Amino acid sequence: MSKSQTGSTSLRILNIALIVLFCLAIILPFLHVLAMSFNSGVDAQKGGIGFWPREWSLENYMEVFKQDNLVNGLFISIFRTVVGTVVGVALMSMAAYAMTIKTLPGRKQITFFVFFTMLFSGGTVPYYLVLTELNLTNTIWVYIIPSLYSVTNILLLRTSFNQLPFSVIEAARIDGCSEFKIFRSIVIPMSKPVLATISLFTAVGHWNDWFSGSFYVRDASLKPLATLLQEMLTRQAALSDILLRNSGTMAYAQLDKITVTSESLQMATIIVVMIPMVVIYPFIQKYFVKGITVGSIKE
Repeated sequence: MSKSQTGSTSLRILNIALIVLFCLAIILPFLHVLAMSFNSGVDAQKGGIGFWPREWSLENYMEVFKQDNLVNGLFISIFRTVVGTVVGVALMSMAAYAMTIKTLPGRKQITFFVFFTMLFSGGTVPYYLVLTELNLTNTIWVYIIPSLYSVTNILLLRTSFNQLPFSVIEAARIDGCSEFKIFRSIVIPMSKPVLATISLFTAVGHWNDWFSGSFYVRDASLKPLATLLQEMLTRQAALSDILLRNSGTMAYAQLDKITVTSESLQMATIIVVMIPMVVIYPFIQKYFVKGITVGSIKE
């Protein structure tokens, strides 16, 4: 065997070993979280829970699904994720395509303005004041309208669009196609991988966002699933802390009846929130790697 073949084999073995280690680094913590979620909370506090429950229990999940407005919060999360992703990706892709047109008036200034907002933020208080002036607080649109644009995603889309065959687009312009028709009939079909990637990023961001519902919405019927679960964890942690600090007989009597702890409840919450994204991911997996790679190549 030649030196080049030996080196190639060694490199292949090293790559496989690194990939296996990387997979284990992801899978093993997930298995631990799954085991903790199906284990009795009080028993889990003793420690020693690895990748298999020691004392099986569904109390953690029962406590999660007993929360008020849980079904309503699920519909709110689905609505904001679907509408926010579809509308957001459509607007971001149109903005990115407009920035690739060299004849666009003020193209460099627009690009600089978009990039500038990526570097500096007005802060939470000015942001809240703007939302209040626009009458978006305590409405379902506070989840969607402020999140329609992401500078990172726009730049990723613009880079991807710039790599499309210019001759095809130019031929369509010569034939009299409008820019919107070129965008709809040529750019979109040729950019499915990067669009699928951006859709995944946007959907995960909407689904996991608990901050907006906690700080900008007071109506419990408008709070998404992530916010309701976060508030549940906060209440459970506070209750556990009170019972553990209180040395009275009543506190110990209540503590004996508790099979759910804040830690075990947190593990069950992680699994509940994560399931929809895990179900969706296999359908767009084939686009993901290509989309993130194509969109990240330097112009």
